[in-house]
Amino acid sequence: MSSLPDSVPYPRAAEICRWTLATFGDLRVLRAELRDAVAGAAGGDVTDRITVVANELATNALRHGLPPTVVRLMREGDRLIIDVADHDRDGEPRIAVDRPLGAGGLGLQLTRTYAADVGWYSTEVTKHIWASFPS
Repeated sequence: MSSLPDSVPYPRAAEICRWTLATFGDLRVLRAELRDAVAGAAGGDVTDRITVVANELATNALRHGLPPTVVRLMREGDRLIIDVADHDRDGEPRIAVDRPLGAGGLGLQLTRTYAADVGWYSTEVTKHIWASFPS
């Protein structure tokens, strides 16, 4: 396994939307509302990639983190940023590099493939995983 870079992204990014998720059922609302929010700011391919990445990161946070999970869509300049937070500050995100297909754990690999940049950071109460995309 390998780790994501530890970095705080885009400090001047402005929040566009925020979702608080408590259950896996909340992911459907996230996907639908996120698609609508991004469609006005980016093209179809970017909308699809952001939606997939947000879903993967939020699913990981719900499965492996501590509630609640908070997903934010932000913008800084020509970048759209997805930031997913949970309250498990001790759980460093790890990328499964040698896991067989079908065994799960490919969300962070997919995120690294679809996003321009990916990283993570912790605050006093939350752990954040972020991904940025050109808009």
